[in-house]
Amino acid sequence: MSNDETPYAGLSPDLILDAVAAFGFEPDGRMLAMGSYENRVYQIGIEDETPLIAKFYRPGRWSDVAIDEEHDFALDLTDAELPVVAPLIIDGETLLDFEGFRFSLYPRQGGRSPELESAENLEWMGRLLARIHGVGSRGNFEQRGCIDVDTFVREPTQAVLDSELLPSTLHARYRDCSDELADRLDECIKAFGPVRHIRLHGDCHRGNVLWTDAGPHFVDLDDARMGPAVQDLWMLAPSAAALDTLLEGYAEFREFDFAERALIEPLRIMRQVHWAGWVAMRWHDPAFPLAFAQVGEARWWEEHCDDLDAAIDLLVGNLRY
Repeated sequence: MSNDETPYAGLSPDLILDAVAAFGFEPDGRMLAMGSYENRVYQIGIEDETPLIAKFYRPGRWSDVAIDEEHDFALDLTDAELPVVAPLIIDGETLLDFEGFRFSLYPRQGGRSPELESAENLEWMGRLLARIHGVGSRGNFEQRGCIDVDTFVREPTQAVLDSELLPSTLHARYRDCSDELADRLDECIKAFGPVRHIRLHGDCHRGNVLWTDAGPHFVDLDDARMGPAVQDLWMLAPSAAALDTLLEGYAEFREFDFAERALIEPLRIMRQVHWAGWVAMRWHDPAFPLAFAQVGEARWWEEHCDDLDAAIDLLVGNLRY
């Protein structure tokens, strides 16, 4: 198996600790793997100091320039005194290298999962996202791309078709319904009209928000891209009423284009297809079959195809309406 298929095979505990030590810290030997599949993230104990978080980037995913854009965005947000965890600057750099592995160091900032059933908390999140988007709208990503049909549907579809996961009996069906879905999504977005894209968190779900007595803070800008503001809102709202409450808070700091609510279903469908392609592309990483064993079963792909057919029907209905 190639290094591309097992990119972290050489990332041993000793190498991780040596990498942290090489940049002026003294690890005390304690190391805790954090929940992450795309990258590898560890809490590292430091002698007589607060532990650090070391994030090792998946080789070949983002260019150095694209990672620098992520870091610059995080630093822009912290400069605006927003609660976002940004990488440490060490000797003028945030992206570090040790024995061929690129990594960054972050301060450890704990917290609990957010309770978004509360109207007060939803409004708080809305205000925070509005301020984040205010900063995000002041610049552009040049290397990180945007949330579009090619990136989130066509490319992941090809990854699935090229993988060993999709049963051969479903190849033609998957290809045909994915192609039609991509075309329907193009039509929906074209019918919507021009969409203003800003720098986004990009993967704005509960797992990337930590809550303390001081309120929420965001972690993990690894999926930051250009896209419509509503992309950072819909995943945090479990219902239409919750989204209304979230937007009430948002409106206190930034105007929201309510027409973007029509993009929620297309964005939800795009995320669903993208997730399947992401798992297919990473299947040779030993962490993925363990975490997503159900994707290795033919039944999962049959249900996924059924979901794509239902999404096509939904989009067709919306276009007719």
